[in-house]
Amino acid sequence: MEIIRSKKFTSSLPWGAMKIANMNGITTKLHWTNEPYRWHENEGEEVFVVLDGMVEIQYKINSVVYTDLLNQGDIFYATEGTEHVASPIGEARILVIEKEGSI
Repeated sequence: MEIIRSKKFTSSLPWGAMKIANMNGITTKLHWTNEPYRWHENEGEEVFVVLDGMVEIQYKINSVVYTDLLNQGDIFYATEGTEHVASPIGEARILVIEKEGSI
């Protein structure tokens, strides 16, 4: 049993993470960041929930880049192989649910 106050979580490095759970190979992590990640594809599906702040998400479909702004409470679901990048606007806290070992 644990209660996590996500708004209080911070890290000394961008995309620093607190591991919350590993359920049968699916990890749940809380990330803090104030810098963009990098373009990448996950090994499996990914659920990306903005808990605090705003995040610009870019993703590619058939080599076309799309851009959306995610606000607090918004969810981005990436199917396996969806190339994407997340760029916070200021600080953001993000809950990420994905296959263990995925980038």
